[in-house]
Amino acid sequence: MFPTRSINDEITKNIDASSVSSTDNILNFQKSFNRRPGFIDTPYRETYATTPFSHDIEKLMVAPQKSNRKINPQPYQMLAFCNDLTLKDDFYLNIVDWSSFDTLSLGLDCSVYLWNTGTSKMTKLCDLGFPYTISSVKWFPQNFQLAVGTTEGKVQIWDAQKLMKVRDFDGHRSRVGTLEWNKNILSTGSGDRIIYHRDQRSPDDYIQAFTGHKSEVCGLKWNLEGDQLASGGNANELFLWEGMNPTSVRKLEGHKAAIRAISWSPHARNLLASGGGHLDRQIRFWNTVDGRTLACYNAKSQVCNLQWSSTVNEIVSTHGWWKNDVMIWKYPSMQKIATLKGHTYRVLYFSISPNGEDIVTGAGGDDNTLRFWKIFNTPSKNKKTENKCSWKLDGLIR
Repeated sequence: MFPTRSINDEITKNIDASSVSSTDNILNFQKSFNRRPGFIDTPYRETYATTPFSHDIEKLMVAPQKSNRKINPQPYQMLAFCNDLTLKDDFYLNIVDWSSFDTLSLGLDCSVYLWNTGTSKMTKLCDLGFPYTISSVKWFPQNFQLAVGTTEGKVQIWDAQKLMKVRDFDGHRSRVGTLEWNKNILSTGSGDRIIYHRDQRSPDDYIQAFTGHKSEVCGLKWNLEGDQLASGGNANELFLWEGMNPTSVRKLEGHKAAIRAISWSPHARNLLASGGGHLDRQIRFWNTVDGRTLACYNAKSQVCNLQWSSTVNEIVSTHGWWKNDVMIWKYPSMQKIATLKGHTYRVLYFSISPNGEDIVTGAGGDDNTLRFWKIFNTPSKNKKTENKCSWKLDGLIR
């Protein structure tokens, strides 16, 4: 029930007290009065306000706030090597890998060690003895088998549960620096410039060989679908291969140094990231359908490893000369989310935990440590308690 308003009456004026006291005006039906042209009455006008804040400010106050993501700049755990156990400062080695059952494999000199990240128990898997030196390790994704490559060109498969060798593979004539599984197929890259594909179900040493690199093969990565392989070489080469076709479908050109860091996006098909060595220092993104460079970013230091997160569209990169740090980037803006410092030598070794939350990084030389960082937040029923601690590995060897 509202009082009668005259034609010239504006809403912002006080109601005429005399009109309120008139019973006739209150009870009689009144036609709608003429509003000011272009004026729309709403319940959010200041005239009807019940708080000192405007409607827009109230909306902002009650809106859910996005939580700020904080990444601890310090590792929650560190393994310090001592005595005769050393991580080599060699750009062409890949001697650290994290298994799906939470065990870290470490290739140190002529031996392979298994470190349980839950119990901190260290076990020696094998000792190949002189003159062999471990140059690469790679876990089979679904079971307890570990592939081991040596500087002498040998490839072996070991059962980590039974602590016994399962298979020997020959073929390479030089260091096997990179290993990559694609279901039952093990791809191996070597200093002899050849990529061999091996299958334990076959009695042969390899079922297919890829040639085309002019120098050492130092990076291999299959995409998630298992139908495209990217291989990086020491001669600034990045090749794409399809299935078991021995002829490369494309050569991606642009890097000006060795390409060891390679990672396929789990969020978009045919999207590849690669990183160049000291004389290049670039992170490039490629459309592997037509070979176009989608973007190129100057990392300002040697790119040693690249890894896309499986849960968020972010990339981790580790670096060598001259920064020796770990970077987390937002894709596609390449905004730096965090910089993790602490290593004093090139961060050559890297692996991501099976739950996708943690990473381990390693450096040789006078650094000679492995460091564990929590960088991603993913739902998990069994989260590990983060305790800052340091272990001396010589006291843990069994």
